[in-house]
Amino acid sequence: MKNRRFSLKLKSSLIIAGLAIFLYVSEYSTANNKLDEPSKPSTAETIEKANISITKKELDSVAEKIFKNEAGGQKSNLVHWNTGENFPSLGIGHFIWYKKEQRGPFEESLPQLVRYYKSKNVRLPKILRENEYAPWSSREELILLKEVKDADIAELTEFLYRTKDIQIEFIYKRLEASLGKMLGVAKDKENVRKQFYRVANSPNGLYPLIDYVNFKGEGTKPSEGYKGQGWGLLQVLENMKGTGSGKSALVEFSNSAKYVLQRRVNNSDPSKNEQKWLAGWFKRCDTYKE
Repeated sequence: MKNRRFSLKLKSSLIIAGLAIFLYVSEYSTANNKLDEPSKPSTAETIEKANISITKKELDSVAEKIFKNEAGGQKSNLVHWNTGENFPSLGIGHFIWYKKEQRGPFEESLPQLVRYYKSKNVRLPKILRENEYAPWSSREELILLKEVKDADIAELTEFLYRTKDIQIEFIYKRLEASLGKMLGVAKDKENVRKQFYRVANSPNGLYPLIDYVNFKGEGTKPSEGYKGQGWGLLQVLENMKGTGSGKSALVEFSNSAKYVLQRRVNNSDPSKNEQKWLAGWFKRCDTYKE
């Protein structure tokens, strides 16, 4: 009997000891795992996303306007290379695509668009599937391929024409993210936020914001400026001082965009002759207040 009680006590002791070891190991493992986890951003580090919304019908309408602004509404201009530029521009937003080992002052957006297509499981045309960088060595080469009706160029053009809806979604998401980027560097954050929503909450007010952020960027990159002055959406909003939404907000946005673009031309290298673009840019800005 004594042996039996001793045996039971021994078993109980072993079970308790085993449980204690298990809890200790589990706690140690959990603590180590927490140390190995990447730190989560604090609330202060989270980029603010713009509180905006738009219907599919409205977004498709904006897509057609941008297609007209950038490509003249011409299907053949969806694969393009502007005179005086050292990079091709693709799609309704004329997304920049640099050649290998080439970098420029402007943000390269075509690779981001390609990643967006992939995230939606869209089958890409051959040129986008097989090339990480722009495959044409010069503007002349691309023009020649278009003239001889190269099959790969034709496939790429048709693809970009068919997927205008996805491209405008991509641009719209850029606008959503732009507010947080701008507030991260703006001197007067409250005014930038106020002017952004002034325009956004106006009838047809999302069109000028969507178009301009694609047209000239957020204005948060130091490289996108002359003489320390940028020409992006941030600079347009910073120059605005009015209150209230509606027609007055759209008119002020249009005028502010013209001011910022005129300043860009004034600050530019005269040899670039950026003055030649100004009339077209102003015409585009006029559409913002219609």
